[in-house]
Amino acid sequence: MNLQEINSIISKINNNVFSPVYFLMGEETYYIDLITNLLEQKVLNNDERSFNQTVLYGKDTNVGEIISVCKRFPMMSKYQLVIIKEAQDLSSKLDNLDSYMLNPMLTTILVINFKYKSIDKRKKIYKSIKKYGLILESKKPYENQLSSWINNNLKEKGYKIDFKAAQMLVEHLGCDLKMINNQLEKLSLLSPKDNFINPELIEHNVGISKDFNVFELRKAIGSKNLKKALQISDYFNNNQKTYPVTYVLGSIFNYFIQIFQLHSIKNKSESNISNTLGINKFFVSEYQKASVLYPMKKISKIISLIKDTDLKSKGFNSSNSTNQRLLDQLIVEIIS
Repeated sequence: MNLQEINSIISKINNNVFSPVYFLMGEETYYIDLITNLLEQKVLNNDERSFNQTVLYGKDTNVGEIISVCKRFPMMSKYQLVIIKEAQDLSSKLDNLDSYMLNPMLTTILVINFKYKSIDKRKKIYKSIKKYGLILESKKPYENQLSSWINNNLKEKGYKIDFKAAQMLVEHLGCDLKMINNQLEKLSLLSPKDNFINPELIEHNVGISKDFNVFELRKAIGSKNLKKALQISDYFNNNQKTYPVTYVLGSIFNYFIQIFQLHSIKNKSESNISNTLGINKFFVSEYQKASVLYPMKKISKIISLIKDTDLKSKGFNSSNSTNQRLLDQLIVEIIS
């Protein structure tokens, strides 16, 4: 996620500096939609829009129609705006747009939404678009980038957020910026005291426990706090839809893989650990303490235990133990 590049694109659009072609692609759809919506607002005013804005869908159009529409002249406006949504449905035919990309109409702003994947950069069409247009590849952010993204998003709205509150959202929603943004919008509307979003606000309005979540479970296991870890496990048992055992096991597995990696890092500086493990600097000391309690040999056994528990949770080599019993047993074996 190249925020500098994204911010540069947004800044130019806000200053009415447009490219004749915007090819917006990638797994992360939040910025594809944001830039498309911004162009809809900035290129045309309300009076111009009815005559000069065309929206086509990949599954319902073809390259010939797209080129024909793009070659029209605007009516009583400096530009016309042509938006192709779901262009990934045209992926096998995009090469046929090459001739237009090499000679685009300067009075047409063509916006192509190519979501969930990216075109091959070795293709001729990619190079042709780059020559006169703009290509944005919107990638899924790394987990350690999300806290700062949330902070910046809220700062623009005049809000602040507690670090733990941000992590609760990340854990619950993953790397989906659209879902995170929707929750931030909701939390902002609640008018928190002093415009500060804390864990309690999230707990009461998003449905995430500030004390019983995977984030806190990993912390309890990492510090060998058996009592706390089993309390959280019990909470998960009563909230299995939110915390299915496969999700919990996956999170614990990733946690110990990161601690294992930490042991092999030569440069133990905070920034290098953060970048190598893909975690926020806030967690580095926690991981360092866990690495002292869990040597590499122990972690190898733990990883095998987690894999075995995962198989049992799916019905392989399993007794009649419930998933909750399996998780409790795993926690005890890890910490002992």
